[in-house]
Amino acid sequence: MTFAIPWVSAAVAGAVDTIRPAADTRRRLPSGSFEMPHVNDAPDPGRAIAFQGFPGAYSHVACLNAYPAMQPLPCLTFEDVFAAVREGRARYAMIPIDNSVAGRVADVHHLMPYAGLHIIAEHFERISHHLLAVKGATLETIKAVESHVHALGQCRNLIRQMGLTAIVGADTAGAAAQLAESGDTSRAAIASGLAGEIYGLETLKAGVEDAPHNTTRFLVLSREAVEPNPNLPCVTTFVFRVRNVPAALYKALGGFATNGVNITKLESYLVAGEFVAAQFYVDVEAHPASRNLRLALEELDFYSHEVRILGVYPAHGFRQTQRPAGE
Repeated sequence: MTFAIPWVSAAVAGAVDTIRPAADTRRRLPSGSFEMPHVNDAPDPGRAIAFQGFPGAYSHVACLNAYPAMQPLPCLTFEDVFAAVREGRARYAMIPIDNSVAGRVADVHHLMPYAGLHIIAEHFERISHHLLAVKGATLETIKAVESHVHALGQCRNLIRQMGLTAIVGADTAGAAAQLAESGDTSRAAIASGLAGEIYGLETLKAGVEDAPHNTTRFLVLSREAVEPNPNLPCVTTFVFRVRNVPAALYKALGGFATNGVNITKLESYLVAGEFVAAQFYVDVEAHPASRNLRLALEELDFYSHEVRILGVYPAHGFRQTQRPAGE
């Protein structure tokens, strides 16, 4: 089963069929027609890592950088990614959770608690946007640029300086593929360098993002949980709902303060159409086996309807680089 990208012709696909070198190999797209393969097409599910988006998306880049020996599998939706792993057609899922500029990724918080998977790792990917164009186009011929709404927002300075018309697309890599199909020298796309390689586009400018810290945090999910060493830095991710009583959230979180557990992420969102109480998504830097987190979770449970741990996994080394000196 495959999902065709209707606006990409066989001619474009046949001309641009290489993805990029990774671990001294070259992955190829099917020649003759350009299609997004469904995970049923995975030649080796045990080595497949599923991601949402078209080939060349930043999630694809993250898969190649974090797991160069695995086979990235593009899926149309986050639901498809979760299903691929849950049903055994891929080993891992690479899911973006938040970005240092744009904030959290929509929909993921609603889907992940019910995906039936475990978070086993995190990955931080530096986002480097490229201004891509077809052969023959120049900075002078470009009048409009298309990309995902977040990518456009992350490149406002360039768009303003060049006086470009910004066009919102569904996907960064999808915008690159559509541009390659059109052959329009008056348009550009903002996407990854990998997308440029895949679709045969030229980079007119690299690193066009406004913020040099532009980084996306990804979570890696699997059917089986991992058991990280509790003596090494760990992250525990969980969701909970507090009871609908005054000061419930204050009391629920008090145990983390009194037990010295560092909360690095706390977000709320409504569930089941209710406006009276929210579900909270939390990351803490501790292992549940530690006495401090165990006591904090016991206190949280007392003031909550439900506490569900989504994963316990090693803390990525990138976290340490973000700490102010002396902390």
